[in-house]
Amino acid sequence: MIKSMTGFGRAVVETCGKCVTVEIRTLNSKQLDLNTRIPLVFKNYENDIRSILSKELERAKADFTITVENRSVSSSVTINKELAKSYYQTLKEISTELGNPVESDIFLHVMRMPDVVSTPQEEVSDELWEAVRAAILDACRQLNEFRISEGKVLEQDFVKRITLIRNMIDEVTPFEEHRIVKIREKFETSLKDLATKVQYDPNRLEQEIFFYLEKLDITEEKVRLRKHCDYFIETLEENQSNGKKLGFIVQECGREINTLGSKSNDFDIQQIVVRMKDELEKLKEQLANIL
Repeated sequence: MIKSMTGFGRAVVETCGKCVTVEIRTLNSKQLDLNTRIPLVFKNYENDIRSILSKELERAKADFTITVENRSVSSSVTINKELAKSYYQTLKEISTELGNPVESDIFLHVMRMPDVVSTPQEEVSDELWEAVRAAILDACRQLNEFRISEGKVLEQDFVKRITLIRNMIDEVTPFEEHRIVKIREKFETSLKDLATKVQYDPNRLEQEIFFYLEKLDITEEKVRLRKHCDYFIETLEENQSNGKKLGFIVQECGREINTLGSKSNDFDIQQIVVRMKDELEKLKEQLANIL
């Protein structure tokens, strides 16, 4: 089972006269990169929130937002009436002394003076925090369900492409046999021309030809590539998401494909190698999007 790193989760909870909305959006990243927007009232719980997200999200570039809407009819704003009156009276007296007429909007200036209007620091009750915590977990659950759903789509694409690569290994075999025959014929023709010009040791020459053909043999590369493809499918079927592990397997597949291409010395086989590389690159691009 694999998970996509792209996901979205949203949860809403109403409690203690408040409506709290939690939203999480994630994109692919090499590690966990959290960007949080948390109201001041919940700042004391930021470490707890980050701890929950680190555990639930594992790895991603994540945008986390909490918004709070007050539903309570009681006002949390207080006005210091005595202080406002004092400011108002003082401003009027100064205006009279300076001979400056009192502005019609002096009252607005009074309301902006220090400590006239105050908002008391709101305490977060245990009940409110537990409700918000549950909403965060619910949003994470939705996001992970989204990730699993996206992962299933990606998994089908991975199986399709790795199977194509595996099938291409069998396409190489007919050309491989023909390639050896062509190389032997080329050597035989060259030897006939060489025999009329120089003397050579037939046994030593036969050994050199054997070593040369052995270096061109791609049987081991085909066997290892086939095993890597099988291991890729096995890893896909494991319970946990193994994005990094799958990436390492794809790297090993790439090494075998490159060696196969460099040793083949045959146009038809190299065409198949190019197709293998094309499928492998598409795999790499998609692997960057999974956990």
